[in-house]
Amino acid sequence: MSHALPRRVRVAFLLQVFGVSLAVVLGGWAVSSVIERSYVRKASAAEAAHFFEMRAADPVHPVPNTRLVRGWFVPAGVGAEGLPAGIAALPAGYHDLSGRDALVRVERRPAGTLYLVYQRSLVNELLYGLVVLPVAIALLAVLAVSWLMYRLSQRLVAPVNWLAREVARWDPREPDIGALAPERLPADVRNGETQQLARALHSLGRRLEAFVARERNFTRDASHELRTPLTVVRVGTDLLDREPLSERGRRSLQRIQHAARDMEAVIDAFLILAREAEVEPLSEDFAVAGVVQAEVEKVRPLLADKPVELRVVAEASPVLHAPPRVLGVMLGNLLENAARFTERGEIEVRIGADRLSVRDTGPGMDAATAARAFDPFYRGGADGTGAAGRKGLGLSIVHRLGERFGWPVQLHSAPGAGTEVTIHFG
Repeated sequence: MSHALPRRVRVAFLLQVFGVSLAVVLGGWAVSSVIERSYVRKASAAEAAHFFEMRAADPVHPVPNTRLVRGWFVPAGVGAEGLPAGIAALPAGYHDLSGRDALVRVERRPAGTLYLVYQRSLVNELLYGLVVLPVAIALLAVLAVSWLMYRLSQRLVAPVNWLAREVARWDPREPDIGALAPERLPADVRNGETQQLARALHSLGRRLEAFVARERNFTRDASHELRTPLTVVRVGTDLLDREPLSERGRRSLQRIQHAARDMEAVIDAFLILAREAEVEPLSEDFAVAGVVQAEVEKVRPLLADKPVELRVVAEASPVLHAPPRVLGVMLGNLLENAARFTERGEIEVRIGADRLSVRDTGPGMDAATAARAFDPFYRGGADGTGAAGRKGLGLSIVHRLGERFGWPVQLHSAPGAGTEVTIHFG
């Protein structure tokens, strides 16, 4: 990743060199074609016109005979003896004799016929001097300039590349920001925008270090400080539960016990979610049925005064390797929601080979409420959605724990038809 920018610069320059070189070569080829096919044609026509103009003034004016062109003139009414083979029979006009490596101009006038023969090899030598050599020089110039610009661009991106390598080495849990300290920056980084970026990253790294430290301290302290008073509450309520109490006192004690269990589940969920994703809680092999049975027993007191049947249907006996408390917190929240909003009918917990579902016969939720059921602190209305008075955190905690441990959660609900929430084991 840290070499991506130099690689892109290198590819850009290579493409530039290739494109310019291709354009120069194609331009040279086009120029050579124009010279060979158009210039020679026009030059031979002009040479023939000049010859006949001079011949009219001087009957013994010599035919063109140079290194580039060889000429023959046959007066009218005279045989064409002495001409090269295959030329005498040519009609008037310009001819490309590729088989004989010759370009021929035949010009017929009343005074006679002029034959001009250009040797292609000599024309190519002319093209080399006029086109190929300049094209080669242009290509060399393009390569030289591109190489210099590439080296310059490397120097320009080197500080950014160094900065990218340093940041890529960071461990988000323990970022090593020492290399970005102002006094330790390399000389070529201590200027302009790169230095500003390094300082900003160094400041961000320091804030990240402080944030990680605070998060770890909070998780450690909360795990101890929040559980200690809850333990006192639970022990105290267990002792009170053995004492003779009035019916009113017994109901109050049950509410305290239930609230303590709720608080413990919420604390467990928050502490699990507060840990870094790379730090997994202690995992073990456990039977899903055991967790289900424990959570079902915890929620039964909520249904003591309601005509609601709570039953468990075990279609399979899955065993998971994960933190059992995580599944307990998720299932406990689902059962508590179902018990709170179901006034009559049934609550069914179904255990499948790869899933666990909780279905109730409560009021259900409309589509708008169901779409936001996993939003933290969202409260539905009391208009048939069944969400009036809900805490707003239960389903959100279930959804977040499911995402954290790879157990996606699905919700199906409709007004008057109850709600079904399914935890899929990944």
